Amino acid sequence: MKINENFLKIQNNYLFSDIAKKVSAYKEANPAADIIRLGIGDVTRPLPGVVTEAMKKAVREQESVEGFRGYPPEYGYDFLRSAINRHDFAARGVTLKDDEIFVSDGAKSDCGNIGDIFDQDNLVAVCDPLYPVYVDTNVMAGRSGELVNGRWSNFHYMPCTAENGFLPELPDRKVDLIYLCFPNNPTGMTMTKDELAKWVAYANENDSVILFDAAYEAFITEEDVPHSIFEIEGAKTCAIEFRSFSKTAGFTGARCAYTMIPHELKRGGVELNALWARRQATKFNGVSYITQRGAEAVFTEAGQEQVRENIRYYRRNAQVIARGLKQAGFTVYGGVNSPYIWLKVPDGMTSWEFFDLLLHKMQVVGTPGSGFGAAGEGYFRLTSFGDGAKTEEAVARISAYFQK
Repeated sequence: MKINENFLKIQNNYLFSDIAKKVSAYKEANPAADIIRLGIGDVTRPLPGVVTEAMKKAVREQESVEGFRGYPPEYGYDFLRSAINRHDFAARGVTLKDDEIFVSDGAKSDCGNIGDIFDQDNLVAVCDPLYPVYVDTNVMAGRSGELVNGRWSNFHYMPCTAENGFLPELPDRKVDLIYLCFPNNPTGMTMTKDELAKWVAYANENDSVILFDAAYEAFITEEDVPHSIFEIEGAKTCAIEFRSFSKTAGFTGARCAYTMIPHELKRGGVELNALWARRQATKFNGVSYITQRGAEAVFTEAGQEQVRENIRYYRRNAQVIARGLKQAGFTVYGGVNSPYIWLKVPDGMTSWEFFDLLLHKMQVVGTPGSGFGAAGEGYFRLTSFGDGAKTEEAVARISAYFQK
């Protein structure tokens, strides 16, 4: 018997697990400490009332023989796929078929599991810094090569730095899989339609596939920033898009997301839609009826207004963080079209040293930039998903410390 030794290549724990351990150790040593957490991207606003009412109704349906639902469809109930299509795509002039939408238990799951339908020898291009799941799941799948100076030898890295506006540059060679997340996690930056169109053109010319994470599209405020890659002409033949109810309607605990794979997207003469359908039917048993009824309620008029209020709440937090840190002398990015603020740490400090300083001196938790990749060293991420009053308090503590 042999194990998958690719798992052993990931020497460190998952980034947010490491953070949790550090915070737990500090809390144990300082039980009276009032720790404010602006690190992990978990939301704090409750599920919209219209969502929970829909879930309650769905629960009550399970009490009768007529209303009981067993295993859900592997790809999602038709009522939810249709609602997603109408509100997220048709309303923006994007034409998709309902069977090009797959409902799942999370965008994180889909971003990692999508690798199942691709060959092990594909060359993967990733931004640096980036959401760690993109890299770690491909390491587990055997696409990484060896770790050299903090980077995997078989990946194509695209540094996103202040010098290039934190936007990746087109690869100077042919790559097969391209992970793009915009609005971006962790930098909070965005691509315009013209900028994204260059990637679509590159992918079609090189037979590449773009894996487009749009989990934060609801936070977009600027007109020229696309909410979906399918707003770009030609994207249906080269892109897969991932979305989630987590950061909009608060489903981080309820778990519901969706992935779009157009029938036009083919590689090797095979529809990737069909491959993903086969994968999901084999490895996934679907999202519960109760959860999907709650998700459907998100798209009602009342649901949309309640979600918009959640987004406004988190945007206000982002503005509080960005404005306060700028006044305290920090160089700050993001927070305009995104719930994340990306800041430069003080000169002479590493990202983890800044993490320790915030935790031990200000009792504020964030995320070290180096945890997102080598190019993230010297930067730090704060999230606007916290409680409003606590967010203001965290900014006040940081400002007071650095304005001494």
